[in-house]
Amino acid sequence: MTVPEQVLSLARGEIGVKESPAGSNQVKYNTWFYGREVSGAAYPWCMAFVQWVFDQAGEGLPCKTASCSALLNWYKKHQPTCVVETPRPGDIVIYNFGHTGVVEAAGSGTVTAIEGNTSPGAAGSQDNGGMVCRRTRKNMLVTAYLRPFEEKEADPMDNTPSPAHTEGVEWAVKNGILTGDAEGDLKLAGPVTRQQLCTMLKRLADFLEREG
Repeated sequence: MTVPEQVLSLARGEIGVKESPAGSNQVKYNTWFYGREVSGAAYPWCMAFVQWVFDQAGEGLPCKTASCSALLNWYKKHQPTCVVETPRPGDIVIYNFGHTGVVEAAGSGTVTAIEGNTSPGAAGSQDNGGMVCRRTRKNMLVTAYLRPFEEKEADPMDNTPSPAHTEGVEWAVKNGILTGDAEGDLKLAGPVTRQQLCTMLKRLADFLEREG
């Protein structure tokens, strides 16, 4: 499972979690963030939720803050390439009303995110609603997207020899077909005879049969 998949899986698993009692900001994400139980108006927890999700996924954010603007400013200053225009699932969305969430999908003019400390609908508080919810909002409400990680892609030019490659090279060198070794420069030792070609094809057929 990739990092974005882990982040989203964790965030989705928290949908429906509420602070208790209502209006207290007393919730497990704040307890984790501050290292103790806290409550009151001084402890909104939408960013604490995002911090918790990334930490649980093994990708703790480099700036531990409960402030949306502070996190955005840190990335702008220290890792500006992580501030992106087009969101992907698993990115962090920063809204212009002091709120945040984990991007789940981007639509035509909208973004869907898993958000902490919001309300399930438009009737309740959007940035202090006390619940983890899936919300779809208009792009006009977005200040920025953050991509705190970049998935590593397999190197298409990876030259690490496989066991089968090494075995084949060793055989070809031993039989005078190639000069060199599995990790170095390889060259044909000379013209390949019909017998050598047939032997190589037979060994290839045997290998495919074993691996098939």
